[in-house]
Amino acid sequence: MKSNPWWQHRAWLVYATAALLVALAMLWYRRAGGGCGGGPASRTRELVIFHAGSLSVPFRELALAFEKKNPGVKVKAEAAGSRRCARKISDLGRRADVMASADYKVVENLLMPEHASYNIRFATNEMAIAYTARSMRARDAEKGAWHRILLDPEVRFGRSDPNSDPCGYRTLMVFQLAEIHYGVPGLAKRLEARHGRKFIRPKETDLLALLEAGEIDYLFIYRSVAVQHGLRTVLLPPEINLGSPRFAKGYRRAKVTVTGKTPGTFITRTGEPMVYSVTIPRSARHRPLAEAFVAFLLSEEGRKIVEKNGQPFLRPVVVDGEENLPAVLRKAVARVR
Repeated sequence: MKSNPWWQHRAWLVYATAALLVALAMLWYRRAGGGCGGGPASRTRELVIFHAGSLSVPFRELALAFEKKNPGVKVKAEAAGSRRCARKISDLGRRADVMASADYKVVENLLMPEHASYNIRFATNEMAIAYTARSMRARDAEKGAWHRILLDPEVRFGRSDPNSDPCGYRTLMVFQLAEIHYGVPGLAKRLEARHGRKFIRPKETDLLALLEAGEIDYLFIYRSVAVQHGLRTVLLPPEINLGSPRFAKGYRRAKVTVTGKTPGTFITRTGEPMVYSVTIPRSARHRPLAEAFVAFLLSEEGRKIVEKNGQPFLRPVVVDGEENLPAVLRKAVARVR
């Protein structure tokens, strides 16, 4: 049997080396974003944010501005009731880079210390009642007689689930404080029982479509959300709207029991001026990027976006677990104080 000439062995080696180089070049090209299997998404860093439904509009604007400043970054935001957002992390093992809550107590009660080591309180809000020109007894609503209107059996109103969403238990607190403020015995229970669960949803923003379609006449919601959607609004007295530090002592008379950290347990939420917060969960995949986003939220540009959407920024910012803040957030917090 004759052996192949030496030059054939060399040619085979050249072909094999060339094929290997081509394969490596194609792999690099695809990872860089070219070719049929690549595309821009293959080089995109994805920042996952869980946030309260009431933050949807400002966080959408924050995300767009942040992406513009950070080419190659894509913000993926998931809106839900704040308590549901927290349970995605604590109960379902979902990983988020940033978690923003409509109530700082949600992070404190459901995530710290196992799933988060610090909590930055950054904004405030207040409860209000949204309605439209088509709402039944809309003219009466403009006179401020809201509690009498909602007791009308022909009037339909919506609220969110207290176990999923802070707006839900804050609505029940408003009922309790209104009973005291207006001196109407039994008002809270009558309002709570008015519609059963027909017009209760996981988060208050889920009810906006029902309001705009005329399925409900009124909706308990945060004032900022009503402003963002251009809705008519019944402003509640500061003694009951949970938005004024001046009436913090009076708010404490309202108490609502909701589900606790583990199944079968419960916690009591006591009324207080509402404060939003943001944290970076321990399980965050892109921690430096998450820190950059939170720092942007706390920056002058970020604060303007939040306040433009009807939500006052907290001054000074308050931090729980401040000793655990990374350096970039220490600097960001210091600038807001």
